[in-house]
Amino acid sequence: MASVFTYDPDPPRVSSPWIQADDADSSPGSGAAVTQTGLLSEYGVTRLEPEPQTGPIEYKLHLLLRSRRSYVYMSTVRQKRDKLHAQLGDIAALYSASPTPSSSSQPRQERLQRLTTQLLWRLQQSSPYHASSSREVRIPKLSDGKGDAGSPDAHGRQMPGLEESQGALYEIGVADDGTLVGLSRDELEESIATLKNMAASLGCGVTVLRMVIVGDCEWIEIAEPDGNAARKPVQVTKQDKLWVAEALITPNTEVQRSKSLQDVKSHDGSNGATPLQSSTSTTAPPGHAKSTTPQLRVTLTGPIASGKSSLLGTLSTGTLDNGRGKSRLSLLKHRHEMASGMTSSIAQELIGYKERLIFNFSHRNIESWLDIHDYANNGRLVFMSDSGGHPRYRHTVFRGLMNWAPHWMVLCIAADDAEVTHDMASMVMDSADTDLVKAHMDLSLKLDVPLAIVITKLDLASKASLQKTMTKILAAIRDAKRVPKLLQPDQQPQEQLAEIPQADWDKVQNWVGMIGEQGGPLKHVPIVFTSVLKGVGVGLVHALLASLPLPGAPTTTPQAGSTEVKAQPEHPEDLFYIDDTFSLPRSFDDSPSSADGVIVSGHVRFGSFSVGQTIVVGPFSTGHGRVSASEDQSSPDERGSPMLNAVAAEHASISRSYDTPPVIAADEWPRGRIVSIRNLRLPVGTLEAGQVGSIGIVFEHVQTELMPLNSETPQIRRGMVMATPPVDALGSEVTLQAARGFTAEFDEDAAQFPPLGSTVNVLFGCVRTAARIVDVSTQRRETAATSDVDEAAVAAEHRSEERVTKVTVELVHSRKWAELGTSVIIMGNGSQDGSGLQGFVGKITHVVS
Repeated sequence: MASVFTYDPDPPRVSSPWIQADDADSSPGSGAAVTQTGLLSEYGVTRLEPEPQTGPIEYKLHLLLRSRRSYVYMSTVRQKRDKLHAQLGDIAALYSASPTPSSSSQPRQERLQRLTTQLLWRLQQSSPYHASSSREVRIPKLSDGKGDAGSPDAHGRQMPGLEESQGALYEIGVADDGTLVGLSRDELEESIATLKNMAASLGCGVTVLRMVIVGDCEWIEIAEPDGNAARKPVQVTKQDKLWVAEALITPNTEVQRSKSLQDVKSHDGSNGATPLQSSTSTTAPPGHAKSTTPQLRVTLTGPIASGKSSLLGTLSTGTLDNGRGKSRLSLLKHRHEMASGMTSSIAQELIGYKERLIFNFSHRNIESWLDIHDYANNGRLVFMSDSGGHPRYRHTVFRGLMNWAPHWMVLCIAADDAEVTHDMASMVMDSADTDLVKAHMDLSLKLDVPLAIVITKLDLASKASLQKTMTKILAAIRDAKRVPKLLQPDQQPQEQLAEIPQADWDKVQNWVGMIGEQGGPLKHVPIVFTSVLKGVGVGLVHALLASLPLPGAPTTTPQAGSTEVKAQPEHPEDLFYIDDTFSLPRSFDDSPSSADGVIVSGHVRFGSFSVGQTIVVGPFSTGHGRVSASEDQSSPDERGSPMLNAVAAEHASISRSYDTPPVIAADEWPRGRIVSIRNLRLPVGTLEAGQVGSIGIVFEHVQTELMPLNSETPQIRRGMVMATPPVDALGSEVTLQAARGFTAEFDEDAAQFPPLGSTVNVLFGCVRTAARIVDVSTQRRETAATSDVDEAAVAAEHRSEERVTKVTVELVHSRKWAELGTSVIIMGNGSQDGSGLQGFVGKITHVVS
């Protein structure tokens, strides 16, 4: 539960047992355009290897849902000579000696459900993503007649995780030990029809790869006499070939937007198919087109020992703490976190709400995030990120506040902070002057993000300590010109909450209604008092998360201060900020022009992304496989090394080429194709603006006269973006221009900034990198001031002058994508208070490409 994305980068391969050892690397689906038919002698085998217990291969004697006919003779089954010449009345006894059963003792619907569940398990064996859900498999309802394959209720919703499966192979007519028993043609076609039903109920399709004749068979049918009722029925001997079939079951994909239709690889094999193949392949709609449930992103921040992880553990699991960290055990990823009690990594959890109902892991029917999606449908999903509090792990604080672009920040402060601050500061920084609470509050109040404060450990604080803590908090809020609101909880313990108490719900609803009329969420700061040991205030926090106002839809028109910023002319249509990467097995595209894929996680800034869509990723500085090792690294104070110590000496050469356009690499923005999408672990076809998710990409190899074919997978780094390039008036694609520097506006005085030529850390979007300060200047910004009291004064607006500081920086290591209006933090080489959180917060107003 402590990680958003979990993948197995090397799942079992789908390898046909019919393929010889020298062809083992061939994909079973690569030559499936036409079904292969022939004799067993053409393959040079007499039997297959025994069925593997695990993996994506399944042997089935048949998939009939009715009783199988009795055969008099089967060349593939060894029988005694005398039994083959027995009387016709002994046919049933003869067939019972065969290794294949004549009928199934299970009802048809029950057998179909068991077979479908088995198919789901085989498909999951080749999936790099192993999803668990309490959702039951939707089995098609069979009719009372023989039209099982044509059931109108055949298609179901694709099960989570299957869209990344490499598929499963079914060997029909084969015993578990690999014996090629075979089926008559009509029974084989009926078995394939059943397999189509099974696959369709899981959102998959079926393609028959090969049909092989393995022997002969003979059986007797009873024929009614024609036109003479007095005549007795006669026995007719019939003969046929015994067939074995190999079928590939793969998940179906569907493009959600017409502009990416030409980039989608067909999975039904209909192009160039024979009539037989057309009858043995099917398509089904994908599991989810998109998630329509509103989503709120919240980042928890606060100093060490402020109870962030314990609070998140209680909210997500319903487990109260025991005073020794019991509630946060599910969030910890590393052994040293358990030993020291200090969180060093980012943990994420998902909580669902529907009116007053709470859906977390305390719910008996919830086993994964997929179940939370189902229960909270059309309600609200709250995606919460934890972060470290120790100054040593301050990078997790900035990553949670910047990379994930939270809609709200929740600052956790211990109620007994006034009693333990001195000892805690001495322990973490060897200095009693470090006030981590003040450092976190100052940073949170500077950012242009709504803030809520949770006072934790209410059971440990005395009245005097709580009063001192609250005095410091309220003073900081008022200095930032915000309005605090105390939300007092009931003192009754609350454990294993299934729904939000009515009293807590009413308190929060009244406050939410008030802020909408008085300045909006950014101006107001709710304060909640909690104790995860006793359960006090937990219901109030749930009520707050379920009711916090959601921001408007992201737009491409940025804002900087009070002045609207003109968007870049080459602004992309869709933009996705990359925060992390994972490996993606080469299972989606067998084309030689495609490289191995990669999975990127992050959030959609604006626009939308769909499966099959063509995109670009970057910017890359020197080529796909030769990205600088220093890219996206911090400055010397973060790494503890003397890197770039001579930067000040280079100040004389800073202006040498800053106004000269750089040479842009030909492969700065490599092209790829989206093959899979997940929105908070939910498989979807489209990820929309403001949503968090992971996207699987397969890159294209480009070969030109000047550049040979490059088979290396681009090394995507945190801080890059994925985008859809814009199109000019003539319909030509416009190349995106990455930034080698930018100018930002700040409210701080210019004298507070480091001197020119200094190396600083800059944080914007998902980027954290080193930069040089090129210029610092003070300018005047005019803002309109109006009076809310005197209407005459409103009509006669007067203008006041406000000074702002403009800082221009040059990126040291590589070019980055910088968006106008984006919040930026500039941090010098060191922190006066020892917290590492001191910085200048502003907005980007100009980008130098």
